[in-house]
Amino acid sequence: MNTQWDLSILYTGFDDPKMASDLAAFDEAIAEVISCAEKLSDYSPMQLLLKHIELETKVSSLAEKLFIFANLRYSANTSDTEAASMMGVLMGKLSAIAAPSAAVNKAIAKIENIEEIIGQNEILKEHSYRILTIVKNSKHLLSDAEESLFAQMDISGATAWSDLQSSLTSSLKVDYNGGEITLSTVRNLAYDPDPQVRRAAYEAELKAYPKIETSVAFALNSIKLQVIGEAARRGYSSPLAKALDNSAMKQETLDALLSAMQEYMPAFRKYLRAKAKALGHEGGLPWYDLFAPMGKSDKKYTTEDARDYLLNIFKKFDSELHDMVKEAFDNSWIDFYPREGKVGGAFDCAVHSAGQSRVLTNFDGSFSDIVTLAHELGHSFHDRQVYKNAPLNREYSMPVAETASTFNEVLVMNTAIAECDDRDTKIALIESQLMDATQIIVDIYSRYLFEASVFKARPQEFLSPERMCELMLDAQRQAYGDGLDEGCMHPYMWLCKGHYYSGGLSFYNYPYAFGGLFARGIYAKYLKEGKPFVETYKQMLRATGTSTVEDAAKVCGIDLTDVNFWRAGLASIAEQIDEFCELVK
Repeated sequence: MNTQWDLSILYTGFDDPKMASDLAAFDEAIAEVISCAEKLSDYSPMQLLLKHIELETKVSSLAEKLFIFANLRYSANTSDTEAASMMGVLMGKLSAIAAPSAAVNKAIAKIENIEEIIGQNEILKEHSYRILTIVKNSKHLLSDAEESLFAQMDISGATAWSDLQSSLTSSLKVDYNGGEITLSTVRNLAYDPDPQVRRAAYEAELKAYPKIETSVAFALNSIKLQVIGEAARRGYSSPLAKALDNSAMKQETLDALLSAMQEYMPAFRKYLRAKAKALGHEGGLPWYDLFAPMGKSDKKYTTEDARDYLLNIFKKFDSELHDMVKEAFDNSWIDFYPREGKVGGAFDCAVHSAGQSRVLTNFDGSFSDIVTLAHELGHSFHDRQVYKNAPLNREYSMPVAETASTFNEVLVMNTAIAECDDRDTKIALIESQLMDATQIIVDIYSRYLFEASVFKARPQEFLSPERMCELMLDAQRQAYGDGLDEGCMHPYMWLCKGHYYSGGLSFYNYPYAFGGLFARGIYAKYLKEGKPFVETYKQMLRATGTSTVEDAAKVCGIDLTDVNFWRAGLASIAEQIDEFCELVK
């Protein structure tokens, strides 16, 4: 089994003749979009809609291949200057069609009786959701000149600042145990069974951040100010309103989700205090022990062990999921191990042109790493369902993006717990699930509060590193309450989490809570309905490319604006918390 991914399904390198050919085709497609925008009066309404579908398909398919190759190369090695240069070149090319694309979209939005026209053509029917979304979003389009300017400025604005944060954190040297290690490596030590290692790693991590805090603070300040300005210019009431609109999600759904989360915060604090007591602490849990393994959790797994473990579970659920995961391990979809220059964390990237995915992790052999693989391969499974749609119907919004991934986590963990008859092992498994649930509920809530506070404060002040740390600690106090030791929290969580550093994806935090609880609700339906529900589940995943999140949920008979749905998912976690508290007494 290869431990690094194979990107040859895209290109063998930046000198691959196929890349040169695709770049030329990309330029031609861009020229076609510009030409279409200049000759709008030549098209009938139906012709314009069909031309839009044709050109968007061509541009997005080529851009996807080129961008993904450059981005994956850069993620695996942030010192790859060829990759960084190519991303800049591609951003420049795309900026040239920002204004023409806006002009085409404006023309589409002005078409009278557009639904009647859509109903007359099968291709248009297939893309009706996309076309009607263009009409809905037309009120947020700017002038052609402004659209072009925003696109050009973003290259040296939010995108460049985001690249800076990624580069600095991936190359940061941390002084630890007489040597130097990467940030992702030292953060992985938070899962070490030795409490002295966990505490030393935590202290070393915090001491390393001041080396880059000023630069990264500049990055975050600049990105958020750009987002605030653009959101206002486009007529959104706030960056959150823009994020919800882009997510195809109602404010009522977010309100119901957050309301239920707030109600259940005391249950999570009960778990944290019980864990603290079991580890020998008085009061709240110190941050460096948030990920402390409990029970029999010292076993280390190889990548082969991880493959076999996952395949054994997934084959009982669905043959398509099992076969896809086997292919991922056998055919070099996954880049496993941390190394200098490689970005931290984990992600899945859909390679639509090949009908595959590529997964990055920083695997170090813990059971948590197996769960992370299950999570990312859940994204891959979601990708596989939307591959059945037309190319332009394969993108899905942030909230539902975490559904299949978290469903995989629940499936793996609940199966492991159900099959366990050893008390210490059961403690380890339940606690591991509660640890992850705490991250996607409590920590995500703290991240949501932090980002909201940054957006609120940024118009009035430049936020220094010290101010960023202050806002982060305040958010952690609100979310974790007395579950954490107030004298030992993590003020630099704003610096190491890449989700804050996007000009196009603000509030990339609540989708994790959404996905986690939505997945639990779906899992409950699977337990109730059995195998027949699996096909409904797949249909729902496929629908996410052509529906709002609320309409996609209706495929499974779920009303996302009902707070009781979210309470049900949280109640199942609260039951596990009670079981955990009894086991560790």
